[in-house]
Amino acid sequence: YGRDARVHLHIAKDIPVAGGMAGGSADGAGALLACDALWGTGASRDELLDICAELGSDVPFSLVGGAALGTGRGEKLRELEVGGAFHWVFAVADGGLSTPAVYGEFDRLNEGVAVPEPAASDELLAALAKGDAHALAAALSNDLQPAALSLRPSLADTLAAGRAAGALAALVSGSGPTTAFLTPDPTTATEIAEALRTSGTCRTTRVAASPAPGATVVKGKP
Repeated sequence: YGRDARVHLHIAKDIPVAGGMAGGSADGAGALLACDALWGTGASRDELLDICAELGSDVPFSLVGGAALGTGRGEKLRELEVGGAFHWVFAVADGGLSTPAVYGEFDRLNEGVAVPEPAASDELLAALAKGDAHALAAALSNDLQPAALSLRPSLADTLAAGRAAGALAALVSGSGPTTAFLTPDPTTATEIAEALRTSGTCRTTRVAASPAPGATVVKGKP
């Protein structure tokens, strides 16, 4: 775009490093959007998404936000209809977990096993469209969870603590070690977050609602 590539960025980050929450991808999408706004490139959304895909598989979703079905490496997105808000608690573990290590453990655990191609769950898509938290809880799964638990067995205690506190669903987020808990409403989310904080099974917790917007310019150039 005819711009000098030098720029100084300051990132205020509240997503744990190596936490299984695509924090680095969110940083990349935010930095890209900030540079686009700073330099006034006039790049289209599709052009920005192409650049995002070059930066990393999860970066396009971090730009788009909302809910989306990812195919290919995860960079090909189809936006999904969501019929209401979902309320979550995220439990942050002590230390990170290497994504390559988790993928390697997945391969080890599934050696000699025919792993099916990932496919969209009709039940999950319907639950999203209806905004039905109970139906969504029944449809949630994470193929990387056994590998993450194999490398960090203590995460099972965190998952159990969340279920005992009333979570509708409990699962490892991405490659871990952050764990995610779907709750029925904001009040219950706050209660589960406090129960997890005092359980001694995690470092801290965060409450969040979805769908959430992607990277957004909140303050333009003066």
